[in-house]
Amino acid sequence: MIHVQNIAKSYGNIQALRGVSFDIQPGEIVGLLGPNGAGKSTAIKIITGFLHPDEGLVEIDGLNVLRELRAVQAKIGYLSENTPLYPELSVQAYLRMIADLRSIPEPDFIRRLSDAVYGVGLQDYLTRPIASLSKGLRQRLGLAQAILHKPQFLILDEPTVGLDPTQIVEIRALIKSLAQESTILFSSHILSEVEAICDRVVIIINGEVKADQRLSELSRSNDATLVLQNDSDDVERSLNALAGVERVQPLRSLDDYPAYRISGSVDITPRIYTVARERDWAVRELRRDTVTLESFFNQLATTA
Repeated sequence: MIHVQNIAKSYGNIQALRGVSFDIQPGEIVGLLGPNGAGKSTAIKIITGFLHPDEGLVEIDGLNVLRELRAVQAKIGYLSENTPLYPELSVQAYLRMIADLRSIPEPDFIRRLSDAVYGVGLQDYLTRPIASLSKGLRQRLGLAQAILHKPQFLILDEPTVGLDPTQIVEIRALIKSLAQESTILFSSHILSEVEAICDRVVIIINGEVKADQRLSELSRSNDATLVLQNDSDDVERSLNALAGVERVQPLRSLDDYPAYRISGSVDITPRIYTVARERDWAVRELRRDTVTLESFFNQLATTA
């Protein structure tokens, strides 16, 4: 488990993080989101031990990151946004160097190398110098070094940057498969990628956690939209009288029919259907609204 408790960090007069707390359970894939300058990179650097917080505590698998840094980092695979690579080395030589730094035993190296390069699709580039690789291939090499030692915890900062759509789909599938063995913290500006990969999101804005939400729960909105063939004087009054309804907002649909957005404390679509049938309203559409990660994120960002 990754346990982050009340971490704070300032750079001079700029406070990058203010009391950030969250937990990540074993096997979870959690997205860390926020606009530029929100504090995501600072949080990741503190979690991985590359930066000390001014206040707060980070524990990984029960180990204090500040006091037991080497033991913690042995459990982590880390892909930074700009992974340091050595252009004069070949892909295989670079991964050999990483294996030595990770103290991977010689008998395990070939198997680990094979798993990593086939996992990210680099098997045809082992003898190529890194200087000759495209940006996308370098990104895949960065991911290969992060998973080479089969880490218990995997921290990925913008892992799909520079990849084409086909490669993104492949890396997405790889990350999901890695969750069978690793707990994953995934940071990205591409909300559709986070939505496709992650179980949960932690959103940091202005150095504070503004949301910690499971994506499966996020999409369950209690709002509903009702579109009628004809308007009626009793519609708004009847909707407001329903149990669980908190707000009724009259609208016009895209094709200019009378419409209403109804907000409720529970799913009120069955009650709307019942009253529409009782009042003999000509219903063109009744749907339970959904909340996308993009709309949720934008609402938080604009109201912060």
